Amino acid sequence: MAAQNFRHALFCAIVTLIIAYPILGLNLEARGIDITLTGADTFTVVMVFIAAVVVFAFQLFRDGIMETFKSLPGLRSGGAHKEPMAENRRARIESWVITGIVVLALFWPFFVSRGSVDLATLVLIYVILALGLNVVVGLAGLLDLGYVAFYAVGAYTFALLSEYLGVSFWLALPIGALLAALFGLVLGFPVLRLRGDYLAIVTLGFGEIIRILLNNWTSLTGGPNGIGGIPDPTLFGMEFGRRVKEEGNVSFHETFGIAYAGEHKVIFLYLIALVLAVFTALVIRRFMRMPVGRAWEALREDEIAARSLGMSRTAVKLSAFTIGAFFAGFAGTVFASKQGFISPESFVFLESAIILAIVVLGGMGSQIGVILAAVAVTILPELAREFSEYRMLIFGAAMVLMMVWRPQGLMPMRRIHIELKGQE
Repeated sequence: MAAQNFRHALFCAIVTLIIAYPILGLNLEARGIDITLTGADTFTVVMVFIAAVVVFAFQLFRDGIMETFKSLPGLRSGGAHKEPMAENRRARIESWVITGIVVLALFWPFFVSRGSVDLATLVLIYVILALGLNVVVGLAGLLDLGYVAFYAVGAYTFALLSEYLGVSFWLALPIGALLAALFGLVLGFPVLRLRGDYLAIVTLGFGEIIRILLNNWTSLTGGPNGIGGIPDPTLFGMEFGRRVKEEGNVSFHETFGIAYAGEHKVIFLYLIALVLAVFTALVIRRFMRMPVGRAWEALREDEIAARSLGMSRTAVKLSAFTIGAFFAGFAGTVFASKQGFISPESFVFLESAIILAIVVLGGMGSQIGVILAAVAVTILPELAREFSEYRMLIFGAAMVLMMVWRPQGLMPMRRIHIELKGQE
């Protein structure tokens, strides 16, 4: 057994060297009109060698390491059963904590820098996206790898309506969400009989079809050049720019007699994203407590058993795809307004992968966990810009560690247990 573990550990270390050194150690440098292949510096070679040694040691002593981590209370997959009163108390505490965070978030942008508010707006957009995908993947158990397509539908709906018809943000917001929901409904029909890997492949293809369509339909979408000049949202006809762009509107700073500041628009967009994120969380939380939410979970746990109980597989799957896509359309509209410019390159497969990773890291079906994971995945890369070249490597390593030591996520979904006393 020891000899077998040694051979396996040595094999993994060699594979690590074979894969890591060409990726990190070999560079293509342009010298005039020629491209030269150069080797790695000493630091990179040492780091690759250390990584191989770590992999070798981990694989050699894997059983002991895993037993040690599984013995820790916070990393147990199951956990001891808690009393119903403790679960109810936990739910109340979480509600009060979330309420306090939302109240704090309302006043927070007035005391921080513009860059921090802009980053927080992006975090809230990812929160909306992750909560929507959580319905499809976490609650209904349908692996969707093309979720970014609905995100793109919402963004391009606002961009096209504003460019060709002059539609405002507030009118485009529900239109973009409803159109994205319609696309979710259309996608749901072909995949009714699919599950697992086959479902993932079809949804991945759908996401790529939307991106390629946006890229090639140059007469309408502008193709790779994208669409610019997307207007900002207004507040009762008040614009937040230095000068009024549309006839009939007034400027925000002149109406209130204050000096113009670019932070006003950023804070207003942040507050819109915050309200939409809270609205998304409340609506989905309500759905989870309704029969449709129970049907999603029943379908996720055992589709055959759910059908034997009389549940309509068609209705349950379509409702999950439609509702998840609806909130992706919300996020797309806010994203288009925030950026002011969109192109097909903003909606590549990597975006779907990141959103799916947020759902998995946070805990399938858990709203609080998904929110925490969205904050972590969005903010941490910004705090460690010096490691930007290794962002995806670190991200992948974190995913692997989470799947090994805490597969249920940061904060797994919990149900309130009700015990029925037996008759004496």
